[in-house]
Amino acid sequence: MIPIKDDIPSRSYPIVNVTLIVINVIVFFFELSLGDNLEPFIRKYAVIPIKYFYSGIRLEDGSVILFSLEERIIPLFTSMFLHGGWLHLIGNMLYLWIFGDNVEDRMGHFRYILFYLLCGLAAAGAHIITNPESDIPTVGASGAISGVLGAYLMLYPMARIIVIIPILFFWDVIKLPALIVLSFWFVTQLFQGTLSLAIETTAKGGVAWWAHIGGFVFGMLTVHIFKKKSRKPTYRDFWWERYG
Repeated sequence: MIPIKDDIPSRSYPIVNVTLIVINVIVFFFELSLGDNLEPFIRKYAVIPIKYFYSGIRLEDGSVILFSLEERIIPLFTSMFLHGGWLHLIGNMLYLWIFGDNVEDRMGHFRYILFYLLCGLAAAGAHIITNPESDIPTVGASGAISGVLGAYLMLYPMARIIVIIPILFFWDVIKLPALIVLSFWFVTQLFQGTLSLAIETTAKGGVAWWAHIGGFVFGMLTVHIFKKKSRKPTYRDFWWERYG
């Protein structure tokens, strides 16, 4: 199920959402330019769970590398803007483009960027807690975007989402309520996350399922703290009162 558009118009230009997308794309092209220096760059600026449970690691030659406070804090933010490949980047930016503008519209620009970053931190925390022994670098905006999805679900559960559903060798395009689309997405993440704990796939690399789950739940629980308290009535408000 691949979302391509929603039917909720935004009242204001989503400057923060667009800026986040632009920054992610620019950073990705910077990653591509690094060549052989990419791996040490990723290890420096990605979240590595083991750093948050141990003061350092002992190398094979007996030397010890200690983790500084800076090495623990900075990656919590920088990892949100790094991606592991084209599909990783495009998939994340597609979801952010579709769902982020409406969430920004309901929160306002400043509250939205604060909300986005906090969702990313919550997602990183969930990943770290569920993978304490992992030394695999974790990157991507998906944790923060998951928080945006959780907020969208709470704000617009009956909004119509145009999705592509692959059926064997054919593609079907249909409209579904956001409640169905995002609930299906979350249940999928929860199933995969639970499975990863059972067979320890996340510790070996792959998708940070619990980052998605943590970000989504945080977004759902805090959206009403960040949304604007009062707004002038609009056509969209009428739509929401009637169909939401």
